[in-house]
Amino acid sequence: MIYKQGHVYIMTNQYRTTFYIGVTSDLKTRVWQHINNEGSVFVKKYKLYDLVYYEYFERITDTIDREKQLKRWHKDWKINLIKTENPEMRDLKSKLELP
Repeated sequence: MIYKQGHVYIMTNQYRTTFYIGVTSDLKTRVWQHINNEGSVFVKKYKLYDLVYYEYFERITDTIDREKQLKRWHKDWKINLIKTENPEMRDLKSKLELP
């Protein structure tokens, strides 16, 4: 059986005060959509154009489960998670080589 892979990701604004957690099977395209205002209305409204965290999963169902878990977390927990992989909370878009 072939499973569809996926990413859970966190976008934020330049001040790192508001966060958006999403799921996608194509991280590069999804982030490009967000920064070009073709993604979520929430992302556009709060200018959440910086990718600060993402995780890869072999199965999209596991990705969705992780997204649901993270969305229940307190903001401080999310920030601590981001800082475990990205202590400076830098924008990671450059790692994706966007179109």
